[in-house]
Amino acid sequence: QVQLVESGGGLVQAGGSLRLSCAASGRTFNNYAMGWFRQAPGKEREFVAAIGWRGTNYANSVKGRFTVSRDNAKNTVYLEMNSLKPEDTAVYYCAARGTYFSGGPIVQEELYDYWGRGTPVTVSS
Repeated sequence: QVQLVESGGGLVQAGGSLRLSCAASGRTFNNYAMGWFRQAPGKEREFVAAIGWRGTNYANSVKGRFTVSRDNAKNTVYLEMNSLKPEDTAVYYCAARGTYFSGGPIVQEELYDYWGRGTPVTVSS
């Protein structure tokens, strides 16, 4: 059974940093597309960052502040978040695609096959 488990969320002041982790189990996702999404209270879930065999992609709102990376040996993907703002407050979800995708880092959530349960991030002003 495939599981994605996020960790690292919490409460941080504006300007601070957090590092989210997403550990996969049940199969390996080496170089398969993986992504991070977030859902703020009362809003739709939105794309944050993705990593695939062709590199990375970021939402404009986080570009230059967030960095997505992976450790294939640990079957884990990370989201390093710096210069956090109150508008970054949301539940952050990890997603993984179970099959090869030739189009590079995936922005569309419907193209992901597996999802974690999310980790909450709260940024205070």
